[in-house]
Amino acid sequence: MPAALVNEFETERPHLLAVAYRMLGSRAEAEDVVQEAWLRYDRARVGGDEIRDVRGWLTTVTGRICLDVLKSARVRREAYPGQWLPEPVVSPQEDPAEQVAQRQEVSLALLVVLEKLTPEQRVAVVLHDAFAVPFEEIAEVLGTSVAAARQHASRGRKATAEGQARHTADVAEQRRVLNAFLAAAASGDLRTLAAVLAPDVVAISDGGGVVSAGRNPVHGADKVARFVVGLLTRKARNVTVEPVLVNGAAGVVVRGDAFAVMTAVVTDDGRIAALYSQLNPAKLTSVGDGR
Repeated sequence: MPAALVNEFETERPHLLAVAYRMLGSRAEAEDVVQEAWLRYDRARVGGDEIRDVRGWLTTVTGRICLDVLKSARVRREAYPGQWLPEPVVSPQEDPAEQVAQRQEVSLALLVVLEKLTPEQRVAVVLHDAFAVPFEEIAEVLGTSVAAARQHASRGRKATAEGQARHTADVAEQRRVLNAFLAAAASGDLRTLAAVLAPDVVAISDGGGVVSAGRNPVHGADKVARFVVGLLTRKARNVTVEPVLVNGAAGVVVRGDAFAVMTAVVTDDGRIAALYSQLNPAKLTSVGDGR
């Protein structure tokens, strides 16, 4: 296998992983997709295909593979026990280089909304809006007309704008609010806890049917406050809380009797608009085993 061919592909690997992760919400699935893209690239080059734009060719191929994965995953995710959350991308908050890199990560909140789109809408939105792929190429990926590709993107974009909880606070403010939230939750102070939460806050937890978690989203400051205090009272004894970055936002890794990655969407009025708790061990393998 020519070293030049391998190097050519490896140069594009981070970009392809970013494309696939945005489409699938799973680092493990994204890595599988990129490996399949490599196999197709290798076959094409060995077969003598002329590829003038390597990144464009690989991005298109990755999009096609992701579309197939999304279609096959719909049945699995519709049968998923409880709420589905993406696999988080976690890094130490104290590493300045990581902070810069993580700011480029797609937010967990956006991935949650993208999950509600059709496979075609998700592929169109990600390829066009995040990676500036022309609609002519997106139409080829989707096996449809350019007009239909534009319509998929438009509908997906509208659904995303309507459904996404958005950060309007910087990371330092996110950290301050999250610390206040955790302190109030640990003390069981419902009044202080509710004051940190937006009136229409939503809390979503993913246990994957393996770990106890709320099977439905919890809405409203009072209900979320009681839910969190109850969860910590039942499960989170003898734990340590490590501040981290989660998809570029302030978050924590909880280790001990409980093992989870938590992050919150914080608005500029100092309140939490959404709270995401990933407890499914299968989606936390890159973080550690919690012991």
